[in-house]
Amino acid sequence: MSAAGHRCHCTGACGSKHSKSARHCDATTDHVALLAAPADLTLSPTAAAAVPVAELLAWCPDCHRRATARQRAADRERQRAEQPEPPALFDL
Repeated sequence: MSAAGHRCHCTGACGSKHSKSARHCDATTDHVALLAAPADLTLSPTAAAAVPVAELLAWCPDCHRRATARQRAADRERQRAEQPEPPALFDL
């Protein structure tokens, strides 16, 4: 966390605009315990554990939760768009 300056690294992946000056979340360890997680929050736990320490980001719990939900929703939408349309029951 010292490499992160004890600040959440989220720059808007959670959907928040954050502070206008730094464009980072204002959460610090004075107020909340930070989490270390990769930028791609949709990785499986095994893949996330293999991410090198230097590539981990500090996340406050709120940003982590919201960013994970947004990334998973985007992945579901992308997968849905890639699926071929089912055949029509009736051809008109």
